[in-house]
Parts: sequence; C-alpha cells; structure tokens
Amino acid sequence: MEKPKFRGHLKLLVLKLLEEGPLHGYGIMAELEKRYGIPHPSPGTIYPILASLRRAGLIEVAGEGRRDKKLYRITEKGKNYLEKHEYEVKEVLGMAEKFREFARLGGRELAEVLREAFNSINELSEEQKKALAREFADFTKRVRLILLGEVPEERE
Repeated sequence: MEKPKFRGHLKLLVLKLLEEGPLHGYGIMAELEKRYGIPHPSPGTIYPILASLRRAGLIEVAGEGRRDKKLYRITEKGKNYLEKHEYEVKEVLGMAEKFREFARLGGRELAEVLREAFNSINELSEEQKKALAREFADFTKRVRLILLGEVPEERE
C-alpha cells in the first residue's frame, strides 16, 4: 500500500474504524462523518478505498449484514500495518480533530461562501467586486489579529 497521503489518510481512518469491529460501507461513511467530521463521504470515495484495502490484504469481507450488505473487518496484516504506521495514524487523527473543530467554528460555511464568490466572480459588477475586496481585506486582518492573540470584543 502506498505511503499515506490524502486518500491514504482516509485508508488509515477506515482501518482504524475496522480495528474496533466489522462495519459495512454505509456504516464506515457514517462513522467517518460522525467521529472525524468528514463531510458526506461518498460511496465513490469509500468503496474504491475498501477495494484497495482488500487487494492489499489489510481487510476482508466478514460476511453479509442486513439487506445483503458486506461487512468488512480488519485482518492481522491490517492490524500490523496500523501498528507499523502508528505515527501516521496519530498524525491523521490529529488532522481529523482539527478539521472537525474548524468545521464546528464555521469553516465549512466559510469554504462554501468562498467557493460561491469564486464561481460568481465573472458575473459580479465592479461595485460588487470592490465590496468583496473590502470584506476580504477586513476579514483577513481581523482573523490575523485573532491568531496573534488580539481577541476583539463581541459585535452586536
């Protein structure tokens, strides 16, 4: 299996979940969202990861669950892999915790509105673009001050 990167991070998280007990694909997606704050992991992402982990011998099909859903479980080889890559697992879990906290603070909404602004940029008037530039500059300045320890008083 390749050295963990983004998709590798998800592979490690899936292995970590399966270390606790067998799950089906939907259960894995639900736990990734619930525990690690990964927004709506899709079947198009998870099932190829499960196939890759199976090919590598790190997981196996444990049987069929309700409605003929495959239950996956970690193998001894998978447990050894997690043990051998303990540092990467801790790093990924730390990153997942940061992501969950960032989302809790409004990071997802911020990312979404920035994406909307980016996708709308060609349709905006010059007046709208100037207003966005001012808002971005003010926001950036306020965030940097907060990061430096200057917490502003609450706005009304």
